Amino acid sequence: MTGPLPGDPAATVGGAASERAFCVLAPNPSPMTLDGTNTWLLAEPGSELAVVVDPGPLDEGHLRAVIAAAEARGQRIGLTLLTHGHHDHAEGAARFAELTGTSVRALDPALRLGEEGLHGGQVVEVGGLELRVVATPGHTSDSLSFHLPADGAILTGDTVLGRGTTMVAHPDGVLGDYLDSLRRLRALAAEHGVRTVLPGHGPVLADALGTVEYYLAHRAARLAQVETAVEAGCRSAEQVVARVYADVDRALWPAAELSVRAQLQYLEDHGLI
Repeated sequence: MTGPLPGDPAATVGGAASERAFCVLAPNPSPMTLDGTNTWLLAEPGSELAVVVDPGPLDEGHLRAVIAAAEARGQRIGLTLLTHGHHDHAEGAARFAELTGTSVRALDPALRLGEEGLHGGQVVEVGGLELRVVATPGHTSDSLSFHLPADGAILTGDTVLGRGTTMVAHPDGVLGDYLDSLRRLRALAAEHGVRTVLPGHGPVLADALGTVEYYLAHRAARLAQVETAVEAGCRSAEQVVARVYADVDRALWPAAELSVRAQLQYLEDHGLI
């Protein structure tokens, strides 16, 4: 018998998640994107301006559905933000900016439309809504999270998912950076009132601290398994995957191999193999 799923996930994906956050689910489900990409529509109650985080793939119907969701709430889009540059989050950003007349802000200059970028420690204010930018590299080098203090929530992109765990794909993904990011999120949950995770994929999680603790424990266990596999004679990432990820769908093994490469690099950098 298994225990409860970590993080206390919501029963469904999409729709209202908090007083200020509404999810429009993109129609791009897959083993890697789970139910699809969560496009987040954020607004202060009573405000006519909304912020969109991760417009998602270049799907005209989805982009227009996000605009319609805002209009149904008496809002117009004032700003577009990106958690990172993967296509399932950012491919539709340029078209969305065209449809809404907004700028796009991101850490990576190549993804920006407009002069302003983003970096950890910034505060973004739109229509009375306050978002605090948190640097969370590791899944990708440009990954950001957005702390929504008024709702005790954090938007995590792919740094923390609503179901399962996140891939750290070598070479852009760096496991040491990712572990530091998880510790940063743990501190926000333990010390700064963050209770809810609004992920880039999967259901909302009501137990932010429990989620991050689970992620850290999972990473430690995987690292130990990879180290043991190397000690047992595995000499390549492919061999490690076959041993350590034997219980994972083989369709995901190519992605797992990238994650293993990141883990091997971490172990090597720390003199553990």
